[in-house]
Order: sequence, then structure tokens, then C-alpha cells
Amino acid sequence: MEKSAHLIEKIRDWRLKHLNEHEVLLILSFVVGLLSGFAAIILKNLIHYLGKVLTQNFTSYSENYLYLAYPGIGILITVLYVRFFVKDDIGHGITKVLESIANNKGVMRAHNMFTSIISSTITIGFGGSVGAEAPVVLTGSSIGSNIARSFNLSYRTMTVLIGCGAAGAIAGIFKAPLAGMLFAIEVLMLDMTMASLLPLMISAATSASLAYFLMGSAHHFEFQIDKAYNVSNIPWYIVLGIFCGLFSYLFTKGNLYVEGRFRKIANPYLKVLIGGTMLGVMIFLFPSLWGEGYLSIDQILSDVGSNILNNSLFVGFKDDKFILIGMILVIMLVKILATAATTGAGGSGGIFAPTLFLGGMAGFFVSSILNLDGNLVPARNFALAGMAGMMAGVMHSPMTAIFLIAEITGGFGLLIPLMITAATAYLTITPLEPHSIYHIRLAQRGELITHNKDKAVLTLLKMRTVIETDLLTVKVNSTLGELVRIISRSKRNIFPVIDHDENFCGVVLLDDVRQFMFNKEKYNKMRVKDLMIMPPAIISLDEKMDSVMKKFNDSGAWNLPVVSEKKYIGLISKSTIFNAYRSELVRFSEE
Repeated sequence: MEKSAHLIEKIRDWRLKHLNEHEVLLILSFVVGLLSGFAAIILKNLIHYLGKVLTQNFTSYSENYLYLAYPGIGILITVLYVRFFVKDDIGHGITKVLESIANNKGVMRAHNMFTSIISSTITIGFGGSVGAEAPVVLTGSSIGSNIARSFNLSYRTMTVLIGCGAAGAIAGIFKAPLAGMLFAIEVLMLDMTMASLLPLMISAATSASLAYFLMGSAHHFEFQIDKAYNVSNIPWYIVLGIFCGLFSYLFTKGNLYVEGRFRKIANPYLKVLIGGTMLGVMIFLFPSLWGEGYLSIDQILSDVGSNILNNSLFVGFKDDKFILIGMILVIMLVKILATAATTGAGGSGGIFAPTLFLGGMAGFFVSSILNLDGNLVPARNFALAGMAGMMAGVMHSPMTAIFLIAEITGGFGLLIPLMITAATAYLTITPLEPHSIYHIRLAQRGELITHNKDKAVLTLLKMRTVIETDLLTVKVNSTLGELVRIISRSKRNIFPVIDHDENFCGVVLLDDVRQFMFNKEKYNKMRVKDLMIMPPAIISLDEKMDSVMKKFNDSGAWNLPVVSEKKYIGLISKSTIFNAYRSELVRFSEE
């Protein structure tokens, strides 16, 4: 450990003498891309081999009762691992990355570089109905953060390397460098210029190249365009986009609701029991819910979509078109519950793969209805478009959705229907829910950093850094004479008034006292309570800075008091905020 620390110190000293920060960033973006690519490949293979070992004796023509037990066992092992070894919350990986950027100056704990790989392997390998992408994004971003911290790089450079880790993770797990780069911009909402886009490109290209070298050149999903894009199908792609947008809303709200119910259960083992049992029953009834669900997408893209009912109690109905359509919709609805139950019970994973699963199912569902009277629309093309639409709706990332689906299937010939469906889905959900599933909790807490630079800087500003606590206070029952003595020792023209319990009562302004200051006859007759006024607004200690700025703008005040549970904490002045805002803006925008 000491040797590695000494080596890092020597490298750091050498780079300070020979390289500027941007040159270091370009070199480290390659390193981060390489490491995040390795992490993605390792996770992908671990999940594949664990799932293969557990299901190798399963049959496709009858029920497999181990489906009832495996998911719960996986969640229990994950909970024990996190509780006794990790001892930290590693759920909701992408949200944690966003939280670190907004609240912790981009600093992420070192264990995040590997713990999510282990926990998600167990959860998904045992059938948890979630995806591996969020854990590997957390892993890649943590690699970027910790490397930046090792070299004492600035906040701005650290956030770029966090983005490089995320881009590398997506590029590596999907062999999709364009989508990885766009993901960092759209989902992590990094404020990028051309100079900082280059590191993202390097990281994504490095990771994808590593994946091609180690895993071969095959696409993530095998797909051949057998029916070219037909403009006559545009109305149906719009219909599909609307359906995806509405279902995205249902998925987002349903997921948050079910997870919220699980959070109310205090006992973690009771959560495992309830969630594991629910998940086991759902997967037993609908085995297509097992794990990431990519096998079902492969079946749909191979024109054998009815095979999604294999291994289930309903396998005998897979050739009945009407029952199959009903089963598709039921599976989609149950998938919402299965995903939320997995994470709510303590499993580790994300909603990336479930979103692709639901999108493929949505395209299959809509095309199956349209094709009841004949072969009106190409089902496989609609499955691809549905995946793009659902991603655009759930993640609010239409560009990532379009290029990811094109890259993982080789379906670049269908860019126009992908664009139509993704755009329609995005336009459908945004009036209903303006934030993506990753951003919604942060937005509710006022901690979301967006592409709006003003809001981003206000989010980064923290209340405690702008509070002035050194002002002289005066007691509410003090005399004018006592107040004058305090004024003589102060350099300010405002004096907070408190009672004997430190409760805030009001403020005294020097301009309101000046006319009495030299009339000593009033020194013992007038009281502070006769001179104080209530400020036009009061700020709470836990208030967000955008709300604070609104109070300053609405009240026209230059100074406002900060109060917590009626207790006086300090004062905030507009000039202090402006100075802090300017400093944060420079730090946030520096290249």
C-alpha cells in the first residue's frame, strides 16, 4: 500500500512539472476507458456464467420450480454482502453518481470501484429482474472520480473523468461508443464543451475497442433488416411512440411507488422475504422476467416472440394470437412490479435493461395488434423502435436511445423510425413527468445539476458556505443604551434580535436607530423591541439556494436572517451570495 502511494506521489510530481491539467485529462480518459471497459466485460461475463450454472438443467417445455427460490436467495446474499461487508448504500447507481457530483464535489468512495460488480452479479445471476448497466456505470464513474482525486485534479476535471467512466461503462457493456458518450451528456447532464467532449470520445472508443477485442465483433442483439423503412408506417411509429411515452410514465411512477412501500419496511430481512417471494412467484409464472430479459428481446428480434411463454404455465397458448397479445401486456405490467420488488427488497441493479425489455415488448405488442388481419407492419422493426421509445421516455434521453439501439443491433438503416418513436415518446412523457427516473428524486430535493448553468451553479452552492455567523446580536428586552454600545463595536448596519432562548425575534436597522442614538434621555426608556422590525422574508437552514435567491428577488432585501426551528443561526447577504456564485461559476466552467 505504501509503495503504491509513493508511486502515485512520484507520478503526480512528474506531471506537475511536465503536463498541464488538460493533457493529463486526455491521458487519464484513456486509462478510465480501459478500466471501465474491463469492469463492464467482467460484470457481463460473471452474470452470464452464474445464470448459466443455475439454469443449465431447466427445460423449455415445462415449469421449473427453482424459479420460486433463486431470486429470493440472490437478494438475501446481496443484502448480507452489503450489510456486513460493504456497509454502505450502493443501490440506484446512476442516481448516486449524480448525487456525488451535486453534493460531494464529485468525490466517490473507493469501494464503489468493485462492490457494485459483486452485488449485481449475485442479484442478476440469481434472476433478479434488473439490469447490470447502472452498477457498471457506478463502477466506471467511481474509477474516474478516484483517479482524479489521486492526482489532485480540479472539480471540473473530476466531473469530466466521472463522465468518462460512465461513457466507458456503457460503451464497454454494449459495444456502443456513441451511445456511451451521449449517455454521459444526456443522463449525467454534464456541461460539456468541445474541449471536454474529446476525453469522452477517447474513453468510449477505448472501452468499446476493448470489448470488441475480448468479446468479438458480434452485436449485442443479432438483427437483420429484412423489411426496409416504409414511410407509410410513420403513423404507426407515432402510435408506438405515444404508447411508449405513456407506459414510461406508468413504469416511472409504479417503480417509485413500489420502492417507497418497501422503504417503509424497517426490517431488511422482512423486505427480502416479501420481495423475494413476490419475485419468485412472478418469474415462475412468467420466466421471461428472469434476469435482464435479453433472451426475450433476442426471441422477438428473431421472429419467435411467442417463445416468451416458454417454461411457463401458459406455454400451450403461445400460438393463440389473442391470448399472446394479452400475455404480452400482462408481462409488461408485471415487469414493473418485478423490477421494483428486486431493488426494493435489497437487490442490486438498475432499470436500463428492464427499459429495453419493456420497449421490445411494447413494439411486439403494438405490431401484434396491427398484424391481426395480416402482415401490416414489420414486428422486428417495431421492437427496435419500441426499445428506443421506452428508453427516451423513462430516461429522458432520446439521443442516447436512438444511437444505442442502432449500435447494439446494427440497425442504422432504421434511424428514421427510431427517431420518430423516440421523439414522440419523449414529447408524450415530458408534460406528465418533466424529470427522468434517475433525476426525479434529486429534483424533488433541489439537488439536480442540469444543463442550465445558472441552476447548476445554484445547486452547487451550499447554504452553510454563505451564512455569516459573526454578527453581533441584541436581546429583545435590551435598552437603547445597551444597543448603542453594541453598535459602537460593530461594522455592520443590521442587528439580529433574539430572546433569552436564542429564538429569532426580528432585526434592528441602524437607519431606524440613528435619530435616537444621541438622545441619552431615551437610553433607559426605549427598548429594542420598540425599534425592531420583522424582515421581509426568513430563510430556513435547510432551504435550497434557488429558493433563497427567489426570496431575495421577491423581497428586494439585501440581508435576510437564517433560522432553524425558531433559533437564530446567522445572516445571508446578497453580496456574499453573488461573490460565492461568481467563484462557483468560475470553478464549474473552468477548462
